[in-house]
Amino acid sequence: MVNAQQTAIVQELFSPLFEAKKVRLFLQRDDLLHPEVSGNKFRKLKYNIQNAVEQGHKIILTFGGAYSNHIAATAAAAKLSNLKSIGIIRGEEHQPLNVTLQTAVNNGMELHYISRSEYKLKEDTSFLEGLKEQFGDVSIIPEGGTNYLAMKGVAEMKVDWEQDYDCIATPFGSGGTSAGIYSVLEEHQQLLIFSALKGEKVGDEFTSILADNNIVDNNNWKMLNQYHFGGYAKVKPELVDFVNTFKKDHHIQLDLIYNGKMLFGLTDLIQQDYFSPGTKILAIHTGGVQGNKGMEERLGLELH
Repeated sequence: MVNAQQTAIVQELFSPLFEAKKVRLFLQRDDLLHPEVSGNKFRKLKYNIQNAVEQGHKIILTFGGAYSNHIAATAAAAKLSNLKSIGIIRGEEHQPLNVTLQTAVNNGMELHYISRSEYKLKEDTSFLEGLKEQFGDVSIIPEGGTNYLAMKGVAEMKVDWEQDYDCIATPFGSGGTSAGIYSVLEEHQQLLIFSALKGEKVGDEFTSILADNNIVDNNNWKMLNQYHFGGYAKVKPELVDFVNTFKKDHHIQLDLIYNGKMLFGLTDLIQQDYFSPGTKILAIHTGGVQGNKGMEERLGLELH
């Protein structure tokens, strides 16, 4: 797809808390894979873009909200692969464009806005056929990039794991990253999934993704949905404080939607003695830091 560092750096994080609880926490820096197509988006788009090129498509069409990391990443990946891109955006157009959508436009993406009720049809076959009639010979990538091609790309991250970790932690949005990781998890390992979405059914959604993609469920995963801070794209002051403190302590920028919530949750679980002494945890930094600008804009926040 693009020339980029495809082997992620894994670094250990140190703090008095981790030392006191005798827990080791490592962070896989997928946020550094590429400056514009970073993190899980690089991995999820890799084979989707490759497939579009092999099929002879000239246009990528995908879906997202106004602050979608996936929209911004798809526009950049398409441009780098000499493809056009179309973004079907949920909701009404607002001018001036926020940072995320302006970045997508700068990378050549054509934006089309649809109502929230129409957007719910984004997986409906007849709706998708209508988009093909409207826009021509397009390669359609689902919202968040989640499909079997995305999971294939995500699964490749295992080559970066130089140690035998006891737990792998990842944020949860559309579920493709979690499922891709789970597809290559060893039975003695546990996947901890930190949902950015509000609701009790996220575990059922993950189970459905596994079943739909013929991934064997060994029940060595846990969905943690108590760290969503009110739901998708919702934040609270303690989360902002945590992200700012984390950057000060570790010199690593987290995003507010996914990775900030995951690391907040992991830190809280370590504090509560959730993990046995000697446990080695690998957390996946899935990127998405570009979204912070939009959150600051929208909510009047200030990240350090």
